[in-house]
Amino acid sequence: MFRTPLSVAPALCIALTVSVVAAQEIIEPEEAAKEPDFVAQGEYVGQGTWPGVKKTRIGAQVVALGGGTFRAVVFEGGLPGDGWKRGDRQFSLDGRRDNDDVVLTGKDELSGEIVDGTMRIADNDKLLVELRRTERTSPTLGAKPPAGAVVLFDGTSTEHFPDATLSEIKTLPAGCSLKSKYPMARLHIEFRLSWKPTARGQGRSNSGVYIGGIPEIQVLDSFGLEGRNNECGGFYGRREPDVNMCLPPLVWQTYDVEFSRPPVDDQGRPTDKVRVTVRHNGVVIHENFDTRGKQAEPRGIHLQKHGNQVPYGNIWLVEAE
Repeated sequence: MFRTPLSVAPALCIALTVSVVAAQEIIEPEEAAKEPDFVAQGEYVGQGTWPGVKKTRIGAQVVALGGGTFRAVVFEGGLPGDGWKRGDRQFSLDGRRDNDDVVLTGKDELSGEIVDGTMRIADNDKLLVELRRTERTSPTLGAKPPAGAVVLFDGTSTEHFPDATLSEIKTLPAGCSLKSKYPMARLHIEFRLSWKPTARGQGRSNSGVYIGGIPEIQVLDSFGLEGRNNECGGFYGRREPDVNMCLPPLVWQTYDVEFSRPPVDDQGRPTDKVRVTVRHNGVVIHENFDTRGKQAEPRGIHLQKHGNQVPYGNIWLVEAE
């Protein structure tokens, strides 16, 4: 059923301890679509037989590593945040592009291919699963600010970020700060990761959202990775997300942050540290987390520029009462 696999070199390490500067950073989907590696990467989902077990829903994330090489991570139960949760079973396959297709190889006689948007995985040439390429969209993407919200950026002006220049595609570039501070109950923010397939670790579309009083919420191309505390959605160096909800590069993503109101003593002084709930692409990745941060009200915002081009859009907040 499957072609004889190509001789595939060991998977390129994508551990965060390595940082490789990419020769090219693509920030426009139309430009990236000209690259066959970009077309093959992404998410796949379908039904099949988990190796040696049973039929179930199965998801896969295919990460482009440059030079026609890939790493495919396969999840029992579905995609992260949609059936698969941290600790559930997974395995990986190495991939190499063969013209417009991708040949996959793995351990224990596992092999496969990606042809015309369909991934097939076999065990000793026995078909186990057939997955179709899919594109997920955050349910809060394009969310409209509620009545009374403060609109910080809607693509028309950088008034609230005076150190920024509106981009040609009407987005807010990384490397700017909010000119005023606000008491925050909720914050909505959207961002898009660039495509840098030959980069590794912290060199792969790095940015971050700094909100006064809490640790940085990391922004990074962590698609297909484990979801550590220095990867996308992590409180940098402090807490890993409950699930890695990072979508593929050049897909718009969302953070929704909610701040709890701490109890106060008889003098009105807070008796607890800042607790926040963070949703990444609509899925809770930190719930009522004690950040150990100060009760910094009002709060500022800084969108970090860390050597990469990461655009932001649709930023608004609801003020705390």
